[in-house]
Amino acid sequence: MPDSDPWELLRTLGSGALATTMRIEFVEFAVERSVARMPVEGNTQPAMLMHGGAYVVLGESLGSMAATLFAGPGRLAVGIDINATHHRSATSGWVTGVCTPVHLGRTITSHEIVVSDDQDRRCSTIRITNLLRDMPTRA
Repeated sequence: MPDSDPWELLRTLGSGALATTMRIEFVEFAVERSVARMPVEGNTQPAMLMHGGAYVVLGESLGSMAATLFAGPGRLAVGIDINATHHRSATSGWVTGVCTPVHLGRTITSHEIVVSDDQDRRCSTIRITNLLRDMPTRA
């Protein structure tokens, strides 16, 4: 695990341009549990329901950042598998993802992300597996 402040890692690396575009906000950030939320508005399909891909983006953002935090300084996580089961569609407000580790290994991590709506109803369950690698050096 890294020696530094987890929030400093998030500030330094950022959560990515897509996460910014979708207005994902990290609420908790630790190896054992990370939480982020995202508005339904702006992340819907034509039927005005939360887009299934938006749930997956929230899950991958949480799982990859939690895995990178676990990997430690000078390392990062690269997603190698992700799957999602959508249980219901949010139509307004915010959805919140809670990410917990399933496996934290030397080279592979797996996380489960449960996404719920404002009424605490499960909307999607996402599972991501990441490969832990050394960060590339810049020339």
